[in-house]
Amino acid sequence: MAENKELSFEEALSKLEAIVEKLEQPDVSLEDSVKSFEEGVQLSKYCSKILENAELRVEQVNKQKTDD
Repeated sequence: MAENKELSFEEALSKLEAIVEKLEQPDVSLEDSVKSFEEGVQLSKYCSKILENAELRVEQVNKQKTDD
């Protein structure tokens, strides 16, 4: 999903939360559920990648701090 690259972490998380709410509705069709699930998985991966990158940056800063 190329459009995810333009989203901030907060925006992607908000979209993911909206998808979860949609999937919890009893009147969602199977087709819509599958499409939403696929989008949710992609957003989840995107958020995880952002978090992993942030963790690496924090580790680098901590390493630099201890090297000084």
